[in-house]
Amino acid sequence: MREAQFVNRNKEKWSRMEQPGLLDADTLAANYVVLSDDLAYARTFYPESQVEQYLNGLVGRYQIGIYSRDRRKRRNIWAFWLTDFPLLLHEKRKTLLFALLFFGLAVLVGAFSASRDEGFVRLILGDEYVNMTLENIRQGTPMGVYAKGDATDMFWAITTNNVKVAFVAFVFGLLFSVGTLWILFTNGVMLGAFHYFFFEHEMLFHSMLSVWAHGTFEITSIIIAGGAGLVLGNGFLFPGTYPRGMSFRRGALQGVKLVVGLVPFFVLAGWIEGFITRYADAEPAVGVAAILLSLAGIIGYFILYPHYLFKNQTHGTN
Repeated sequence: MREAQFVNRNKEKWSRMEQPGLLDADTLAANYVVLSDDLAYARTFYPESQVEQYLNGLVGRYQIGIYSRDRRKRRNIWAFWLTDFPLLLHEKRKTLLFALLFFGLAVLVGAFSASRDEGFVRLILGDEYVNMTLENIRQGTPMGVYAKGDATDMFWAITTNNVKVAFVAFVFGLLFSVGTLWILFTNGVMLGAFHYFFFEHEMLFHSMLSVWAHGTFEITSIIIAGGAGLVLGNGFLFPGTYPRGMSFRRGALQGVKLVVGLVPFFVLAGWIEGFITRYADAEPAVGVAAILLSLAGIIGYFILYPHYLFKNQTHGTN
């Protein structure tokens, strides 16, 4: 292959790799491997050429980036939630937005289906839950299910279940992303049917206060876990400029990071559901406060902070 042909074939790829300081650790490592292979090729067939000098300098910048990042990680484990996780959220924002929109569509499907078929709610939520809730409504405590049982036991059970759902949503991405979409769809349909059930009994306000007091963090985390599953599956389906095996490994590592980063938020959601939600039905102000504080946390950490961090690092490299 002529040098000019080699450059024309790869220059667009190299251009996208010229700012290692903006990349997460997995992308940094994957790009380093690709660039090292290209450098070895250039040294073999175009020794002492401009393309060899260019690639040598670019690989050197990656080596510095990997070394400095390793030092930062050894210094402070919290750097993952302060830097790596938010930057990964920003990098995968389009995939996460798709997961959000897909989940929202499933909620609408669930609500619409419940409005058209009287038996749909029982099919989705189960006869036992529906009968129990109808009895609670007759007793004046429509969301009484959240006040039953020991708060600590409920906290552990809910947190464990949420982590399980997130893990399943992620792992099902191995089924070419379709498995993850199915998990998001079924959970969205369930939420839509749930809210329509209370709307039908003129209790939508109660259900919104109680569910979203903890659900703001819980549902957001499940959607992001679904996004992690899509990152995993898409890594195999759409390798881009990477070899398929490398792209799959990269997607798997990024997906794992997204799921691991959600663990504190699942714990927080479980704590709110176990200890706070039980009061939201009787004291609406508690539910409103929990929702507003949770929403502020979601917008601040999952949206604004990643954008700020990315912009700050971008300016820092100029």
